[in-house]
Amino acid sequence: MSELISVVIAFFTTFFATKLGIKFLYAAGIVGLDLHKRNKPRLPTAGGIPVGFGILAGLLSYVGIKTFVYGLQAQAIYFLAVISSVLIVMFVGLLDDLNISKRKIKTKNGMDIRTGLAQWAKPLLTLPAAIPLMVIMVGHSTMAIPFVGNVDFGIFYPLILIPLGIVGASNVVNLLGGFNGMEAGMGVVYMLALGTYAFLHQNMATVIFLVSFASLLGFIRFNWFPARILPGDSLTYLLGSLVAAGVIIGNMERAGVIVLLPFIIEFFLKARSRFKATCLGKLRKDGKLDPPYGRKIYSLTHVIMNLGKFYEYQVTRIMILIVVVFSLIPFLGIL
Repeated sequence: MSELISVVIAFFTTFFATKLGIKFLYAAGIVGLDLHKRNKPRLPTAGGIPVGFGILAGLLSYVGIKTFVYGLQAQAIYFLAVISSVLIVMFVGLLDDLNISKRKIKTKNGMDIRTGLAQWAKPLLTLPAAIPLMVIMVGHSTMAIPFVGNVDFGIFYPLILIPLGIVGASNVVNLLGGFNGMEAGMGVVYMLALGTYAFLHQNMATVIFLVSFASLLGFIRFNWFPARILPGDSLTYLLGSLVAAGVIIGNMERAGVIVLLPFIIEFFLKARSRFKATCLGKLRKDGKLDPPYGRKIYSLTHVIMNLGKFYEYQVTRIMILIVVVFSLIPFLGIL
């Protein structure tokens, strides 16, 4: 019952926070260009802020119910650590959305785009989000490594693997997006998949994923094509950190890595361009998208655009379908 109440609170908090946030962010000048539209409208960005409010409301209500109704306080410290990590990551993402450094980089196709924080700064600034999970020594230090077996990492698990997980997940999820509904749509899929997987294993991380899923449902109505608000880096950093925190708390590292494989593949594709390539396509007169670098592939979206001529919403749907496929793989071992 507490999980259901938290999910409902997360959904409605995000829904109304997004509705209000659209007006506030636009008035505050926190806007970005919707680059796949002919007139390139300026839309409010930093959609991770209202989603974050929903997630925080859901998790805090869960902790409150467990503590004051059921008298169970043992798990509270884990969820409070996650909440602390969420706040840190949201702040870093907001800085990026504000384009704090006002930098411009030249992409592989010669297009100048505005960027926020320097690429090297992003991992460093998301690193503090791992500290709350490190200090409570969350997770099990013994992990099953394919072809090796069980390995006990001991003190290196909280000191090295947890920071790598938080920083790595936050930044790889941030690499894939730029299409209306894509970031939130993919998040809906993998959060629901991980939440269901955790529930089937009677895992306390269930509420983290399901609250995140509900918050994204409250947001996606405003972000789906044609979007009224853009997710921004505040959302992608937030989602990556939540996946990492959830799989660490729930000892679901293998499932988490499998679900995030599209984003890991994206990392290696972007590395080929030294992280200067964009996921975006070139808008044609008929509204369809051409691959930005011809036959060169620097993103999973480039693969899709090389396979055919698609509209923006079609690229989004195909990417969500790809994430669905990878999100189903962890269930093959328990069905």
